[in-house]
Amino acid sequence: MTVNMTKGQAISLQKNDGGALTAVRMGLGWQAAPRRGLFGSRTREVDLDASAVLFADKQPVDVVFFRHLVSDDGSVRHTGDNLVGGVGQGGDDEAILVDLQRIPVHIDQIVFTVNSFTGQTFQEVQNAFCRLVDETNGQELARYTLDGGGQYTAQIMAKVHRAGAGWQMTAIGNPANGRTFQDLMPSILPHL
Repeated sequence: MTVNMTKGQAISLQKNDGGALTAVRMGLGWQAAPRRGLFGSRTREVDLDASAVLFADKQPVDVVFFRHLVSDDGSVRHTGDNLVGGVGQGGDDEAILVDLQRIPVHIDQIVFTVNSFTGQTFQEVQNAFCRLVDETNGQELARYTLDGGGQYTAQIMAKVHRAGAGWQMTAIGNPANGRTFQDLMPSILPHL
């Protein structure tokens, strides 16, 4: 059963049977919003990029994104860059796989971001979401849908963080501006 998350909501990453999840996929999807022009409605391709920043005690120690597809320890893997969005028609356009059992003990948070490398704003995006999937069986666990567009070029989407012996996911959903994950660091830090 999928949990439709709201901004700031946290959910435990425990299975219904009390066991812990071992591998999850953070999927990101979006579509270009139609724009009205002189000759009717049309869309312009939008290139959004998903990133995962790994933190240890509020310090960034690694990042996974389209130019660095696998974390240094191999526990987090990006499936590849999608330059247009909407390809999956509601499915994931980009995905980041996280092997929770392989994450080094010093890593305590992974923050997922999305940014427009080309500088297009979210006014040009519709139906954007991030979702967490149990990678062992394909079951969607949680989904966070973005509300409306805006004059920003990025979103701090969600984080997966240690909670006792397990993990939790928290929907963040804060707009930001930046073309790369480095540009977003000042916007990420308040959410750690």
